[in-house]
Amino acid sequence: MAVVKKASDELKEIRKQNMEEVFEYRKYLYDHPRLYHLFLEVTSRCNARCEHCGSSCGYEKPKNEISKEKLMETLKEVADHYDASSILLNVTGGEPFLRKDLFEIMDYAVSLGFKWGITSNGILIDEKLVRKMVKSKMSTISISIDGLRETHESFRKVPGAWDKIINGIKLMLKEPSIECVQVTTVANKKNMHELEELYRIVQELGIKYWRVVNCDPIGRAKNNDHILLDPKGYRDLFKFIYEKRNEGKIVVDYGCSHYLGLNTEKELRDNYFFCMTGLYVGSILSNGDIFVCPNVERRPELIQGNINTDSFVDVWENKFKEFRHERRTSCKSCLNCSHWKYCGGDSFHTFNFDDNKPNICIKKIYREEKDPKKTTKKVKSTKKETEERFVFE
Repeated sequence: MAVVKKASDELKEIRKQNMEEVFEYRKYLYDHPRLYHLFLEVTSRCNARCEHCGSSCGYEKPKNEISKEKLMETLKEVADHYDASSILLNVTGGEPFLRKDLFEIMDYAVSLGFKWGITSNGILIDEKLVRKMVKSKMSTISISIDGLRETHESFRKVPGAWDKIINGIKLMLKEPSIECVQVTTVANKKNMHELEELYRIVQELGIKYWRVVNCDPIGRAKNNDHILLDPKGYRDLFKFIYEKRNEGKIVVDYGCSHYLGLNTEKELRDNYFFCMTGLYVGSILSNGDIFVCPNVERRPELIQGNINTDSFVDVWENKFKEFRHERRTSCKSCLNCSHWKYCGGDSFHTFNFDDNKPNICIKKIYREEKDPKKTTKKVKSTKKETEERFVFE
């Protein structure tokens, strides 16, 4: 199996220079934030019970779900102050398609000039729903597939879901107006052995974009930590993504989750890492709270306001202070790390706000995996390329 080889000194120097530029741009955005992605969590209700759900969504509709009228009013305010055509509305949940007035809201958003996409578990998608997507000019959709049939249905607690999801994907791929049908897979201990077969299935469906991310210790996954990858699992996942990207058959992308080090940045995704929450990214939660990336821990002190009582534009322009300065850390390893300014504390959604340190550190994961004391099985090989390992520096 092909693996990532250690980057040349010249390539690492180029990446270092590029990350220096990213660092300077991030600092610029602290005083000049630009709203490019507005997440609309239209409901926290869901028809699945996923083991990893970052929002710990449930079956019941909450009493304080934001009204259609207030959402429309806020979208109008945003469109009046900014160029709506430059802002992508990312519709999330829960399961967004459970909201009965969803397409009414999105028809209005399109009339204001917004483009919109959605993240869905795909279970409810049928011909009738696809017609509504097309009519409402939905441009992108991300559908979750977290393993083969048995694994996926067990992971998401919905028997019979697999065939419905696959059929829904086929229906959407027939519609030219839907610009991107993406599959997202959350890699975990239950499905790592199925990624190769899933890669084949995704290709056969005609999917051009496959986003593969690791399961993070957030939301419900905190209580299901047995599904989280160990250090070897991370390395195996990164090698898998690298190999498939280099095959070039479809776009396989790791997403924006974590800083990967100078040897691996831009090997697993097209862009360099920096956490955009509060800089490019804002959100409106299902109860109207004004927030950053919906995956960030919903601590009371991080909620910036609520559209029922506050102007979204005013909050975006004058608050979010916690996200618009260099993060401090109590982690001694971080303070002494030459990568700290590139990492910046890694993603906010896995930052430990109580201890002021990252919960995820890829550099630490690499080193743990290389520690012979943690190795339970040695693999012998006569081929030099199989001896190559991921290195952070």
